[in-house]
Amino acid sequence: MPYQDYIKSYLGEIKEIVDKIDQNSVNEMIKVLHETRTNRGRLFIIGVGGGAGHASHAVNDFRKLAGIESYTPADNVAELTARTNDDGWHSVFANWLKGSFINNKDAVMVFSVGGGNAEKNISANIVEALKLAKGVGAKVIGVVGRDGGYTKQVADACVVVPVINNENVTPHTESFQAVIWHLIVSHPKFRANEGKWESTAKIA
Repeated sequence: MPYQDYIKSYLGEIKEIVDKIDQNSVNEMIKVLHETRTNRGRLFIIGVGGGAGHASHAVNDFRKLAGIESYTPADNVAELTARTNDDGWHSVFANWLKGSFINNKDAVMVFSVGGGNAEKNISANIVEALKLAKGVGAKVIGVVGRDGGYTKQVADACVVVPVINNENVTPHTESFQAVIWHLIVSHPKFRANEGKWESTAKIA
């Protein structure tokens, strides 16, 4: 396939996903986050691989633009690897949340392609973290792919990125995780502060 053909096909899939995203689910996520901020709760963002990278970026945006106290275990490689070494990868996020004294004012946001699957032992670290979160009454939200997995099952609000092409599930899901969180922190009725370039443009 010529490069141009694949480029056109891929971007066409993106357009299709945009049209199929459940906007009501995005709205419900904003409601959960607004409640968390109002109650002075904290937002804990978890993910592995690309989701971990997203988590670090999103923490910045939710703190700086949305005014929510936010954290991710992905930002502390020393603790993350120590807990993995000492306690096991499956419990690393749950034990980190225990160390953060997660409570019913807080929320956990998940960025994951599959959302976790307890029966198949896939992303067990996410599954265990969400079990703990639900056990203490914290809210759970997420942006996930495929069928949504365990995250979708237990979430208070969850966006499942539609599967358009099975060969592109991961890049599509990870792309739209960024789209959705940027949408949320940019929402004029939700954001607490404008971004640098947006505020600069108004001055100019």
